[in-house]
Amino acid sequence: MPAKFKESVKVVVDRQSRKMKTVHYYLKNTPTQQIVDALENSNTQPKHKQKFRNELTRRGVTVG
Repeated sequence: MPAKFKESVKVVVDRQSRKMKTVHYYLKNTPTQQIVDALENSNTQPKHKQKFRNELTRRGVTVG
């Protein structure tokens, strides 16, 4: 399974029939600026920081 940026969420599509849609937040679909901001956040765990660095490397972005 691809790396996730954050937890998946169920979103209500139709309240009357109670239809739900699952929205997945994969790292590969996340904008680069959002990943850089999360990487610079002091509350981010080291495990997640490494995932973010790997994704930025894959995209060819260098963060100083």
